[in-house]
Amino acid sequence: MSNPTPVSKPGNAENPRAFFDVEIGGEKAGRIVFELFADVVPKTAENFRALCTGEKGLGKSTGKPLHFKGCPFHRIIKKFMVQGGDFSNQNGTGGESIYGDKFEDENFNYKHDKEGLLSMANAGPNTNGSQFFITTVPTPHLDSKHVVFGQVLKGMGVVKMLEAMDTEEDHPVKPCIIADCGEHKVGDDWVLASDDGSGDVHPDFPEDSDIDFNDADKVLSVAEDIKNIGNSFFKAQDWQGAMKKYSKAIRYLELCGNILDDDVQKKLEPTALSCILNTAACRLKLQQWQEAIESCDEALELNQAHAKALFRRAQAWQGLKEFNKAMIDLKKAQEVAPEDK
Repeated sequence: MSNPTPVSKPGNAENPRAFFDVEIGGEKAGRIVFELFADVVPKTAENFRALCTGEKGLGKSTGKPLHFKGCPFHRIIKKFMVQGGDFSNQNGTGGESIYGDKFEDENFNYKHDKEGLLSMANAGPNTNGSQFFITTVPTPHLDSKHVVFGQVLKGMGVVKMLEAMDTEEDHPVKPCIIADCGEHKVGDDWVLASDDGSGDVHPDFPEDSDIDFNDADKVLSVAEDIKNIGNSFFKAQDWQGAMKKYSKAIRYLELCGNILDDDVQKKLEPTALSCILNTAACRLKLQQWQEAIESCDEALELNQAHAKALFRRAQAWQGLKEFNKAMIDLKKAQEVAPEDK
């Protein structure tokens, strides 16, 4: 009979840890750090750990390096899981364990009872190889069928980013790659903030931050700090870099807003609105007209009569040669702020 997974993170401080550095569409997305439940499923945990380090050399059946580095997440299903680990064929048909082609189900001690669990993909009983999946919701229908062997300690935001990717027949449209991987030793740096030279010390995803998200003033201060770094990128005409910082600031504000009441959300709204409008400005610079419209629409959901949002949306319509729509937005902007010429 399966048991609930550990509530604490880590569940056992003596368990080994591993990490993935993930790239999406050729750009760094962030790091995921796992605890491997070696205290409960030592053979399965060791398989994954060694595949992260690549220390076992070539596989006996595939002839390929027993290593996740360069391996894609080949299957993504929203509100279910993200799957990877096929280092040989890279499409879900291959892979190999460090023990040979396949190995047995070690036990079904843990349930699939929350997001962020590592579990073995298989083709039926006792067919474990190298493929794994990370749950994004509880998946109780997999209990006693797949071996749960670890959990995400840090980087669940990266997993959520993977989950949100556009797919065709469950395959991500953009390549989602394990760019690097290895064992994460106790005392190692978590490496959760982007090393982009900007001075931004905050983790890329708020779920990994140690700040108290019940403290709206603190969250707002952090978001403003990140937004200002984005403004520095904007002034340097690094539009992509600026958008990353604005998106990051919004993630912090949204997590706080989801926890706290409507009055707090209103307090956070001006900074969020500023980040959204700045993102629209970046998209206009990049001639990403449709995306700029979407950013302006998002801003207008917060403030239906925001002249700057209307004006920037008009610019985007003009870029798409939708001149009638551009004129409508320009007239609305003039009505809202007649003093702005």
